[in-house]
Amino acid sequence: MITEIYKICSVNEWEEACKQGIYSGSKVDIADGFIHFSTRQQLAATAEKHFYAQKNLILVEINLEQIANLELTWEPSRGGELFPHLYKELDVTGLEKTWILSLDERKIPILPF
Repeated sequence: MITEIYKICSVNEWEEACKQGIYSGSKVDIADGFIHFSTRQQLAATAEKHFYAQKNLILVEINLEQIANLELTWEPSRGGELFPHLYKELDVTGLEKTWILSLDERKIPILPF
């Protein structure tokens, strides 16, 4: 059973979300109509495919056991894999487990695990 999901976004987006108490999503999320998340197993491929050469990124961990009523929808994406999507804003209260990401020599975000 999956107990954590993850979001990579810009540091500026996350700082603004923390000020507002709500994360509405990145430009891509807003255009798609939902907030994209990844499981730990999906995270490396997400970082490489969608965040190549991007700087000032942050990784946010969402513990599903600590957040009631998150209302995730698991939908097929890359290769038919099910990805967690959220069709509303995310209350960021209590989401303090974050990591600033740097890039490796291939310009791919380095994950903390």
